[in-house]
Amino acid sequence: MANDEHVAMLKKGVAAWNAWRDENPDIRPDLSRVFLPKANIGRTNLSEANLSRAFLSEAFLRGANLSGADLSGAFLPQAHLDWANLSGANLSGGFFATASLVRANLIGANLSRAFLSEANLTDANLSEANLRAAFLTRANLRAAFLTRANLSEANLSEANLSRAFLSEANLTHANLQASTLVETNITGADLTGCRIYGASAWRVILGETTKQQSLVITSEGEPKITVDNIEVAQFIYLMLYNQKIRHVIDTIASKAVLILGRFTDERKAVLDALREELRKRDYLPILFDFDVPATRDITETVSLLARMARFIIADLTDPSSIPKELETIVPGLAVPVQPLLEGSSGPYAMFKDYWKYEWVLPVYRYEGLEPLLATLAEKVIAPAEGKVKG
Repeated sequence: MANDEHVAMLKKGVAAWNAWRDENPDIRPDLSRVFLPKANIGRTNLSEANLSRAFLSEAFLRGANLSGADLSGAFLPQAHLDWANLSGANLSGGFFATASLVRANLIGANLSRAFLSEANLTDANLSEANLRAAFLTRANLRAAFLTRANLSEANLSEANLSRAFLSEANLTHANLQASTLVETNITGADLTGCRIYGASAWRVILGETTKQQSLVITSEGEPKITVDNIEVAQFIYLMLYNQKIRHVIDTIASKAVLILGRFTDERKAVLDALREELRKRDYLPILFDFDVPATRDITETVSLLARMARFIIADLTDPSSIPKELETIVPGLAVPVQPLLEGSSGPYAMFKDYWKYEWVLPVYRYEGLEPLLATLAEKVIAPAEGKVKG
């Protein structure tokens, strides 16, 4: 139980209490099980005080010094702890539902099994804090510092972790279901066994040392399915459970045709006509504009599209960026390539290097758009499909 003299001194006000603390630095105030709902004790020096199982519902503790204090099992729902110093404090098993801890200093604090549902921890510093098995559902941890914090088995479902710093944090077997992870820094963090069903992960900052093994992408009660990459988890889930997504993927895999060419005014008419003709034949044409410099981003995009394509049609007439793109595609991807060339001129000099690849078909020469479209099925589509099926 609380020391009656200490409680009486606290009730005299902040100035009297702080003066008493300064005069008696060796006394560790005993306020255990104290009952002070809605107490106004902001900026009070409560460092190393014993507040275990204290009842401080809706108390005003803004800027209070609670460093090293014992708040284990304390009851502080809706308490105002903004800017409070709780570094090294013991809050294990405490009840802080809907409490406000904006910019609070919780460095090295013990919050194991604490109840912080819907608490506001915006910009709070929880570096190296122990949050093992803490209950943080719907808590606001936006831009909070959780570097090297222990969040193993913590419940962070529906929590807002946007722009939070979780570098080197321990999140093993934590529940991140339906949480918000927008621009969250998890470099070097350990997410092994996390449940991430419904998590919103956008522009998450990862590092080579981030551990992402066995992430659970299904909800509780569903058969457990795991992946090893948080950024592709949502896509994998949709692919497995969303029929429309599966249909899109099946369509791309079976019908996508990548058309490469040059988008000058003269060549655009040919490429557009090829696209329309392929559509009529139930293909999914993908036409990319290469009348721009061949940057690394464009090269990587074309490589990705090529991996998705059933086959590729490459118009070599008046080439611009095509040599660079084919250099990326042909050697590493066994996707059939049907080259086209208008007129009697030969293909660009380096193209001869591709004849050694069996998935590169002979060049089909055409004289004008109408003859090309008239022979498209026999001279372009059929050979390419033969390579696909062969």
